[in-house]
Amino acid sequence: MSKEKKFITCDGNQAAAHVAYMFSEVAAIYPITPSSPMAEHIDEWAADGRKNLFGDTVSVQEMQSEGGAAGAVHGSLQAGALTSTFTASQGLLLMIPNMYKIAGELLPCVFHVSARTLASHSLCIFGDHSDVMACRQTGFAMLCEGSVQEVMDLSAVAHLATIESRVPFINFFDGFRTSHEYQKIEEISEEELRPLVDQKALAEFRSRALSPEHPVARGMAENPETFFAHREICNTYYDAIPGIVEKYMEAVSKITGREYKLFSYYGAEDADRVIILMGSATEAAREAIDYLNANGQKVGMVSVHLYRPFSVEHLLAAIPETVKRIAVLDRTKEPGAKGEPLYLDVRDAFYGKKNQPLIVGGRYGLGSCDTTPTMIISVYDNLNLPEPKNHFTLGIVDDVTFTSLPLEEEKALGGEGIFEAKFYGLGADGTVGANKNSIKIIGDNTQKYCQAYFSYDSKKSGGFTCSHLRFGDTPIRSTYQIKTPNFVACHVQAYLHMYDVIRGLRKNGTFLLNTIWEGDELASNLPNHIKRYFANNNITVYYINATKIAQEIGLGNRTNTILQSAFFRITEVIPVDLAVEQMKKFIVKSYGKKGQDVVDKNFQAVERGSEYKQLAVDPAWANLPEDEEVKRDEPEYISKLVRPINAQNGDLLPVSAYKPSIDGTWEQGTAAYEKRGVAAFVPVWNAENCIQCNKCAFCCPHAAIRPFVMTDDEAKDFKGNTLDMLAPKAMKGMHYVQQVDVLDCLGCGNCADVCPGKKGEKALTMVPLEGQLGEAENWEYCVKKVTSKQDLVDIKSNPKNSQFAQPLFEFSGACSGCGETPYVKLISQLFGDREIVANATGCSSIYSGSIPSTPYCKNAKGQGPAWANSLFEDFCEFGMGMTLANKKMRNRIQSILEEQLTCDKASDEYKAAAKEWIENREDAEGSRAAGEKLIPMIEAKKGDCKKMEELSSLEHYLTKRSQWIIGGDGASYDIGYGGLDHVLASGEDVNILVLDTEVYSNTGGQASKSTPIGAIAQFAAQGKRITKKDLGLMQTTYGYVYVAQVAMGADQAQCLKAFREAEAYHGPSLVIAYAPCINHGLKIKGGMGRSQAEEARAVECGYWHLWRFNPELENEGKNPFTLDSKEPDWSKFQDFLNGEVRYLSLKKARPAEAQELFDAAEAAAKRRYATYIRKTKEDWSLGE
Repeated sequence: MSKEKKFITCDGNQAAAHVAYMFSEVAAIYPITPSSPMAEHIDEWAADGRKNLFGDTVSVQEMQSEGGAAGAVHGSLQAGALTSTFTASQGLLLMIPNMYKIAGELLPCVFHVSARTLASHSLCIFGDHSDVMACRQTGFAMLCEGSVQEVMDLSAVAHLATIESRVPFINFFDGFRTSHEYQKIEEISEEELRPLVDQKALAEFRSRALSPEHPVARGMAENPETFFAHREICNTYYDAIPGIVEKYMEAVSKITGREYKLFSYYGAEDADRVIILMGSATEAAREAIDYLNANGQKVGMVSVHLYRPFSVEHLLAAIPETVKRIAVLDRTKEPGAKGEPLYLDVRDAFYGKKNQPLIVGGRYGLGSCDTTPTMIISVYDNLNLPEPKNHFTLGIVDDVTFTSLPLEEEKALGGEGIFEAKFYGLGADGTVGANKNSIKIIGDNTQKYCQAYFSYDSKKSGGFTCSHLRFGDTPIRSTYQIKTPNFVACHVQAYLHMYDVIRGLRKNGTFLLNTIWEGDELASNLPNHIKRYFANNNITVYYINATKIAQEIGLGNRTNTILQSAFFRITEVIPVDLAVEQMKKFIVKSYGKKGQDVVDKNFQAVERGSEYKQLAVDPAWANLPEDEEVKRDEPEYISKLVRPINAQNGDLLPVSAYKPSIDGTWEQGTAAYEKRGVAAFVPVWNAENCIQCNKCAFCCPHAAIRPFVMTDDEAKDFKGNTLDMLAPKAMKGMHYVQQVDVLDCLGCGNCADVCPGKKGEKALTMVPLEGQLGEAENWEYCVKKVTSKQDLVDIKSNPKNSQFAQPLFEFSGACSGCGETPYVKLISQLFGDREIVANATGCSSIYSGSIPSTPYCKNAKGQGPAWANSLFEDFCEFGMGMTLANKKMRNRIQSILEEQLTCDKASDEYKAAAKEWIENREDAEGSRAAGEKLIPMIEAKKGDCKKMEELSSLEHYLTKRSQWIIGGDGASYDIGYGGLDHVLASGEDVNILVLDTEVYSNTGGQASKSTPIGAIAQFAAQGKRITKKDLGLMQTTYGYVYVAQVAMGADQAQCLKAFREAEAYHGPSLVIAYAPCINHGLKIKGGMGRSQAEEARAVECGYWHLWRFNPELENEGKNPFTLDSKEPDWSKFQDFLNGEVRYLSLKKARPAEAQELFDAAEAAAKRRYATYIRKTKEDWSLGE
């Protein structure tokens, strides 16, 4: 009797982790997108007590970096434990040195890689093969999969083969396209795989473990006369790999009924044209092949599985003898090479062979660029040409070097009876999570096959998301985004004007809109082109006010469950009663740890998903005219490059569009042109209650509320309300307005929350966006017609004055209510006109610079922060390099000026200005003032004097720069700590800002050494067991480093003072800023709209402390250490922990352990506070 197959609905990461867990005893891990979920699954299963093939749980250890993880893997293997890791991209490259060692020492292991783009001209977190291709020389075998099912099946082959062969494996599949694609697949079980393990080889591996009982030496140094010959002794091990892998593929094929080969052929037996490729595009290629062969052509494909060692014998055996032409497709780019790696391997395989076919190569799919069957067809069409194009590109329009194949009109080749649905959502509204649940509900409760894929922009919560769901009665091989949906749901009504949400919607399709409009009002607000499409294509239109329902239930902006319920009710893809039952089951699973109140609210949302209505489509809409073209006053650069990319039409831009950005350089200030209008609620200013404190502007994460001060002339044409200025004195008699930018606001509500108002009445209240759209005109007036008055006051003197300075960081892609960006914005206000930023990769780099959005901007003089991102691990060294270059160039200026002071031709005026600059070069205001005197004289003489010509090229160095190095706690406490420590120790004049969210925010909330004891985070599923590292206190031990710990929401004045002192200090400074994060799961009503209040609560209860260490005080005989926060109210500490899901979920899952850890967390906080108290009592008097 055959074993009953077990099907699960999962993504590629889970499939790989499922198998890796079986074969691993130790996992050394470090977070990186898109591979982190594999490690998270391993950690969660180990916490739940799941057993591996050896009857034990996996020991999971998070390291401080990928290099550290590879070192731990290496050591664990040498000590005799089967060990795995999971990585991608730059993380994989950091492992390369250890990979050479692991391979050279013939240590069996598997590195599972969600293959991802390497950062080049820009960072791209999406998929291609550039990372794994950088590992070809390491000695690792390389096995590739093209679908979620293949990942499940062939990951086992990698583990089995490495044990027998002793050669380590990279097991890779396409990042995002496979790693994050959900499919209904057949699960392979431990019982099926256990008999395949080579127990003799495993025992030999164990026996080779380093042990004092049979001591040996490994990793020794070797001299020239022996190294070469010694290196060649491993050849036989690599020669054996193809046979070993083939054996295990046959064994897995026998178990599953799915045939696997080193090179799998698909297509006509007598094909004349064949393509060779690997990865997810092989699935799309099958659809193209089926279509072409059904229409009389003879084509095929070779899917590469074992890429290294590259078996020429097996490749040639896979290709039909009838083949005359071959196209090899590589998902990577090697500039300057004669072709990409796979292409060169195939060319070499056929070298000197009889009847050698014509072979061409091309690049496709870089950075997850979508690859469709229609594009694959164009490759076969190219092979049909008399002289096929070689070194071509696929899926783009190259109008510069003309490498691209023609783009054809897309054909729907996904198979008959496949239902396709697209869901447009807003980051953090729950759309993606709900659709993951939906696909599992369909997969687990029907016989249907299903697939889900999710595309995002680079913004954090509040950004664009699109979910692609397919389901049907036949296997789904469509590894590309949906082009022709049957159903479209638009969860954000603002998207109707921002994106082409109806593109490709099939005739007789269905459209669901979440909107606050009803009936006729809805019809009148729909764009003409959408109404016309509805009428011409017989679209059934439904609408629901999920935003209002969510507010009534108490779910805030989380409309996901309501709209998920509406989807199941409208489409009836499964019986509604079953859908409701399963949705509630998943709600308990998804939200149970967040509290019963959250579960109950989502249960209500399921029921209220029935409150949708149908919109009657008027046949007359078919004849509506085009929508009136929106005319904007903006640069051509914005219209022709930025707007198409923001509209999700970047794939339609040709290569030539990027000529302004050949090296990745992007204009600052593009975020100001977005005006997305995606907030459901925005603040309205009640002037009569305003005390002009500017607290609201100080804490706004997106600089979307600002005080403007108007002269009489400026105020006379302003249509909004103003107040007479009360203070400061320099502004008395002017007009004050606290203006809201309703179209850039994300509606967090922090401004209204911190507003003190008058006599208990707030000056800011949150109201629906629709009633405030008129404020957009007032905002435009303020930013274009009202000049900055910041020069009238000392903007560094107090929080109120600071907000009269123009923010040179605005409208970033950060989450609504972000705790980080208010700090970044404040620095830009205080120092932005001379600021240069080295930014670590992470949340702060993504919201600070994601093409095409640049939130850093310029002032009226064209000055503003210059910003750059290098890598995650080297951000401090990157900033140090900037400082060294700046110092060198300014020294050069001084050298020339000193030389000119003795020159008879230099005027007395010029010499006075030069002397003034030399004396004030390290003073911001002084150097600028002197520079402004020098520049006109330099420019006047540069044509007559070589030295003046050189000075002219160096003019931008005249003003003392404010060097800021910005990163999160993952970068600063962990992977980049060595660099941070070294840069601070150097004594150079740099300022480091650590945005401390206590987790790796950008990769999904993994634990860092900043994560406190007791907190649940990814990679700390059982709660963190060790206490938080005191980074600040550690750096004070140098004695010459300025250090401060701040929390803006607790004390704005202390925060401002710390920034002011840090920047003014002529030496290294470190400011650590507490930043609540969406990953914390704030339970307080309002969530991240209360992030500033959460900072205040953290300080009040002793969870976080405010202090400053200023070395300059030592010179005055004073204690450099100042504790700024008051004595905590320790009675509120436990309540604070219970107010965040990262702590509360541990309490629900493991109540006894949780209380122990919470008590330990409180004890650690008290111990830290006691240390600070002792620091305040130190005697630093100079004595006699």
